[in-house]
Amino acid sequence: MSETPRFDALVIGAGIAGLQAAVDLADQGFKVAIVERDPSIGGAMIALSKVFPTLDCASCITTPKMAAVARHPNITTFTYTEVLSVGRAGDRFVASVLSKPRYVDEEACIGCRKCEYACPVEVVDEFDGRLGARRAAYIPFTTAIPQTALIDADNCTLCGACVRACPTDAVVLDQRPREWQLEATAVVAATGWKLTPVGAKPQYGGGEITNVLEPTQMERLLAPHGPYGRVIRPSDGKIPESVAYVQCAGSRDQTLGVSYCSRVCCMYAIKQAMLLSGSLPIADITIYYMDIRAFGKGYEEFYRSAQAMGIEFVKGKVARLTENDDQSVTVRVERLDQFGQVEERRHDLVVLSLGMLPGEDVRQRFDLEVAEDGFVMTPQPKDAPCRTTVDGIFVAGTASGPKDIVDTIVEAGAAATEASLYISKMIAAAETATAASSADVTSPAADRVEVKV
Repeated sequence: MSETPRFDALVIGAGIAGLQAAVDLADQGFKVAIVERDPSIGGAMIALSKVFPTLDCASCITTPKMAAVARHPNITTFTYTEVLSVGRAGDRFVASVLSKPRYVDEEACIGCRKCEYACPVEVVDEFDGRLGARRAAYIPFTTAIPQTALIDADNCTLCGACVRACPTDAVVLDQRPREWQLEATAVVAATGWKLTPVGAKPQYGGGEITNVLEPTQMERLLAPHGPYGRVIRPSDGKIPESVAYVQCAGSRDQTLGVSYCSRVCCMYAIKQAMLLSGSLPIADITIYYMDIRAFGKGYEEFYRSAQAMGIEFVKGKVARLTENDDQSVTVRVERLDQFGQVEERRHDLVVLSLGMLPGEDVRQRFDLEVAEDGFVMTPQPKDAPCRTTVDGIFVAGTASGPKDIVDTIVEAGAAATEASLYISKMIAAAETATAASSADVTSPAADRVEVKV
């Protein structure tokens, strides 16, 4: 880009929070830039199966938001691009961004996927929780926006199959990363979340037991467009007859440095257990928990419905997970409801209810202060939960702390409102300054000619 593009608002992150904030701002007539580090917008929500407590299709909620952002005339989307830093320059912000090479000309690519079909290299698919496979030349997922291919340079063998297969000569294997800048009046940080590491607790297998899964992996198994098309055990393809959930596997644990409750773990475990009960009607499903925290509207009824479906809730602290010769997993649990009695139970599949960590460290990149838990600090959490310690930068969604999808969307709307008020204030101040400057260059009163009629 020869000139620095200027926008009213910069939204960092294109998950459900960033999408909602961008649409709300653009609908008010503001010019919005949305920057997403992944090859497609949609964030984590597009990979979920269903949402609690309504069990609505997650894709059916997210995909229209993605399409609205892609088609909105006031929104410019930059995917596969990272914000390196954000700094103030006068009354505006200047963001340094890095566009990573797709090795595909975005304007020439027509999304036909012929490069993907021709590519002979198969690698682990991160979108499917590392349970499925994709090609080295690929489109991230079926409903990805944009429908533009990219080449995985780390696994590409430079065989040239994609080059020969492309009907528009869009493959550009010598593409380079490009660093550039953009300006914005206000910034909305919707940088999302990541899971606590599955291998952080060695007593739970340290991520080495094949049939101990992360919750996002179970989401992909349950999704109708998942890697296997059904729920099976990753180690051998067996349909599990017994599934267990271990709650607080990455939260409320001082040894991990995560002393807070991640809020959503109980609810997503119950949701997945209910979906499993439907897809595996004869399977035994157990949830090992210390406390059930059903905090939202309809959440307690959701929990009671799971109990009524026959899902077993065991109040206890899981001490250890061990793998058996038949690849089942033994759960050793101290029962809190039976005076500390210790039990061992076998399950075909175990899911660790991992917690939420901040998606990015915003201190270095955006010069924002963070709270003790590492999430963005909001000095006025009750009166203005979207304001940060930097005037003009606002926060939305899980960037400021763990929360569910409902609260994330509401907070994104609030962040857009705060940003729009700030932008309007800055525009008004600029117009006032311009008017004052114009008044200074008018003729003095003494030089005016008074005409009397």
